[in-house]
Amino acid sequence: MRIVNPHKQTIRRALFSLENTIVPKGHFAVYVGETEKKRYVVPISYLKHASFQNLLSQAEEEFGFDHPTGGLTIPCSEEAFMDITCSF
Repeated sequence: MRIVNPHKQTIRRALFSLENTIVPKGHFAVYVGETEKKRYVVPISYLKHASFQNLLSQAEEEFGFDHPTGGLTIPCSEEAFMDITCSF
């Protein structure tokens, strides 16, 4: 049986994929996933975290400024993305 941190579940719901929504003020959209990309809307405050900056560096190395989805694509699994963002 897998034990899930309830705080992590709350954040997971807050960052849930928002495919057809407008990005609210103070947030930005990223695409995450290794094969199928899902769109997540995250707070701008994430930009100050070193681990998120590392994800952005990986995105720059892999895609440069030519992102296949037309937006910022994070080259990691959704699980890794959630683990990193839930630690903030």
